[in-house]
Amino acid sequence: MKARSRSSLTPTKHSRRHRTQVNDALWTKASVLRELQRLADPKVRAKMVYFGVHVTKAYGISAPVLHGLARQIGKDHQLARELWTTGIHEARILATLIGEAERVTASEMDRWVRDFNSWDVVDAACCYLFAHAKPAWSKAIAWSRRREEFLKRASFSLVAYLSYKDKAAPDARFMRFLRVIEREAHDERKFVKKAVNWALRNIGKRNMRLNREAIRVAERIRRQDSSAARWIAADALRELKSDAVQKRLRRKAD
Repeated sequence: MKARSRSSLTPTKHSRRHRTQVNDALWTKASVLRELQRLADPKVRAKMVYFGVHVTKAYGISAPVLHGLARQIGKDHQLARELWTTGIHEARILATLIGEAERVTASEMDRWVRDFNSWDVVDAACCYLFAHAKPAWSKAIAWSRRREEFLKRASFSLVAYLSYKDKAAPDARFMRFLRVIEREAHDERKFVKKAVNWALRNIGKRNMRLNREAIRVAERIRRQDSSAARWIAADALRELKSDAVQKRLRRKAD
């Protein structure tokens, strides 16, 4: 039997590129939703309530599986917008993964946060999309005064991510936000107070100067007449004063 040539066994660069382009073209809102239905896992869906995710429109798909699908699709902001409008939990998380931060506008961020109905969608949007968008800081400040639980969480979740993603931000920007944290530390709602604590800890781990300032703010928060404030402060101080954090920051300063 005659052996096939190498070219018949191995795709050429052109054919690989063509197949990628064809595959990319196949990803529409309809085809993504079909794929999400195929990936649905009743066991994952059953666990969502245990993890504090109370939503009605969901398939039950784990984060690693969604990340894998996002890699297959690639960045596509128009598709992300279309998926967001479905209101399906996993479609919205996928939208945050394939969205293009450079195309995100302030008004679009406001539209999306009004739809937030679970902590994991909030954190996915802030981590993978909003933290890289130009309006990130202005929106973090603005949302901190909102009453809605998940919208307000977005403010502090966003700054928690900016604390290590925004390498160029000056210390002054974080110091100003520490005042916001101090102002809002009284909020007793679970998903807000956890995000306030998270932002405080992450700012305090950015560098030694911010660590000292975060500790001072936490000490003041601890004296507030609020169980949420006392918890936020105690938990943050325990980490920010720890030997592990102090040693890491000293090494970083050297």
